[in-house]
Amino acid sequence: MKKIVLVACCILCLFGCSRQESNKTLLHREFFETLWERFDYVQDNIEVKAETSYDLSLKIAFTDDYPYNDFSMIFTVFSSDGEPYRSKGYKFNVKDEEGLWNVGSVDGCHTFVFPINKELRISEPDTYTFQIENHMPITPLVGVKELTLLNH
Repeated sequence: MKKIVLVACCILCLFGCSRQESNKTLLHREFFETLWERFDYVQDNIEVKAETSYDLSLKIAFTDDYPYNDFSMIFTVFSSDGEPYRSKGYKFNVKDEEGLWNVGSVDGCHTFVFPINKELRISEPDTYTFQIENHMPITPLVGVKELTLLNH
């Protein structure tokens, strides 16, 4: 019986590890002193060699210093000529109406994973710039520890 439980645990662990490895980081930023200026864009160039589809999510960690109940951002994909290919604004609730976090704290951070675009199709090979813009009213935005754009 113990061997069966051990084997089952190993299989679940392998499945969990392989699932995590399938998440590809497209861009990542850690913020110095948890400050994010309004026009300090988080961006990176992504080379697309053939038609592809992205299943994007944003992983973002806040410290207790974050003063708002929500987080607003704009996600834009630019083609190599600088023209916007896709752009969309997002607003996510991170705290309830009473200002309590919607997730617990681990190592002093409240970490969320928000869906951005489930089927972002890019059909033309090119180098695209993926950009995340802080769209909050006050600058600098306090309490943002880090963010990561993931492709699942």
